[in-house]
Amino acid sequence: MTQTIEAFVESIAAKNSGESEFIQAVREVAEVIIPFNENHPKYKEANILERMCEPERVVIFRVPWVDDKGTFRINRAFRVQMNSAIGPYKGGLRFHPTVNLSILKFLAFEQVFKNSLTTLSMGGGKGGSDFDPKGKSDAEVMRFCQSFMTELAKHIGGFTDVPAGDIGVGGREIGYMFGQYKRLRNEFAGVLTGKGLAYGGSLIRTEATGYGVVYFANEVLKAHGQGITGKICAVSGSGNVAQYTIEKLLHLGAKPVTVSDSEGHIYDPDGIDEEKLAFIKALKNERRGRISEYAEVYKEAIFNKGITPWHAKVDLAFPCATQNELPVEDVRMLIDNGCIGVFEGANMPTTEEAIHLIREKRVMFTPGKASNAGGVATSGLEMTQNSIRIPWTREEVDSKLKEIMISIHENCEKYGRVDDTYVDYVKGANIAGYVKVADAMLAQGHV
Repeated sequence: MTQTIEAFVESIAAKNSGESEFIQAVREVAEVIIPFNENHPKYKEANILERMCEPERVVIFRVPWVDDKGTFRINRAFRVQMNSAIGPYKGGLRFHPTVNLSILKFLAFEQVFKNSLTTLSMGGGKGGSDFDPKGKSDAEVMRFCQSFMTELAKHIGGFTDVPAGDIGVGGREIGYMFGQYKRLRNEFAGVLTGKGLAYGGSLIRTEATGYGVVYFANEVLKAHGQGITGKICAVSGSGNVAQYTIEKLLHLGAKPVTVSDSEGHIYDPDGIDEEKLAFIKALKNERRGRISEYAEVYKEAIFNKGITPWHAKVDLAFPCATQNELPVEDVRMLIDNGCIGVFEGANMPTTEEAIHLIREKRVMFTPGKASNAGGVATSGLEMTQNSIRIPWTREEVDSKLKEIMISIHENCEKYGRVDDTYVDYVKGANIAGYVKVADAMLAQGHV
C-alpha cells in the first residue's frame, strides 16, 4: 500500500514539478484516500482521486497598474478553478508576495474537500496575486484591484465562480473589486462574498472562520469527554482568523495567552481579555501596526522576537497564521508541555512530519479543511441571502454556522472513529469530503 501511495504522489509530482505545497496537500489526502479506494473499487476504477488532483482550469494573467508616483507596475495573478462537481467554484483571493501557482493549487485542492464538508453546493477554487497591499495607499490598492478585476471578471460569475477574501484581501479590497465587476458587467450580482453589509454582505462573515474553529474544537473536546471552558490556549497570527478565534474562546470561557505576527509573538500570562483584544483589532485592522506594541501597553506581557508562540505551557493550540507554521519540533514541545489538542485555523499550518507525530501520540488534531470551514460556510450563507434578497440576523447566521460546524464534526467522526477513545479527524475529514465529490463526479461521467 505504501508503494502505491508513493507511486501515486510521484506521478502527481512529475506533472507538477517544483510545486511543493501542492504535493504536500496531495500526499496528505492520498495517504487516507488510496486505502479507502481499495475497499471502494468504483472510485478507484474511475480514477477519481487522480482527476481531482488536476484543475479543471487555471487562468494566469498580468495585472498592470500605476502607483502614486506615476510608475507603471506589473504583477502576476491567478485563478485556479479546481473542481465544480458539486457547485460553482468557491474560494478566496490572496494578495501576498509569496503567492505562486503551487500555493494556490494546494489551497484550491483543500477547498474542494472543505466546501464538500460544509454540505453546501460549492465547488473548490482559489486565486490571487503576488501584489503586496502592505504599505500601499488606498488609491494604489484601488487601482490594482480594478485592474485585477478587469481580467478576472471574464472568468467568474454567480453560477460559475464566486471568489472571497483571504490573506491581504479584506473588506477594502472586496469593495473595490465588486465595484469594478458591477461597472464592467452592468449587473448587481452576488459574485463576491465578504462584501460590506451595505451592499449584500452577511453578518458574522468576518467572524466566521475564527468562530467556526472554536465551535469545532468544542465539539471535539465534548466527544472526548471534555469542554473548552477553563482551557489555556495558544493562538498564532493576529489577523481576522486569530482575532475571532480569541473572541470566541473568551465567549466560551477559555483563556487565550498568545498572539503573533511575522516579527514574533506576545505571551500574556494574565490572558488576552476583551479590552486587550479590542487593542489588537485596532492595532492590526486600523493602524496596521506590529504586535510588539502590545507589550508596550500591557506591561505584564512579553514580546518574544522571532520565536513562534508554541513554547508556552498550554492545553490547546490554534495555528491561525499561515501554511507550515507549526513544525515537528514545536509540536514535540507542545506535547511535552501538556497540550492535548491542536486545531487548525489556517490552511495547512502544520507540517507533514508534525501531523504524523500528533497522530502517533493520539493528540486531538483537526485539519483546516474541517475546522476552518466556517468561513466558506458563511460565504455560502451569504450567497443564499444574495439569491433570495433577504438578509438574516446575526443570531440566525451564527446559529446556522454552529449547526454546520456540528454537522462537519459528525461526518468527520463517522469516517474517522478509530476506537472508543480516539477519532482520527485527518482520516475522517478527507473521506467525508471526498465521498460527496466522488459520487457527483461518477454521476456526471468523464468530464
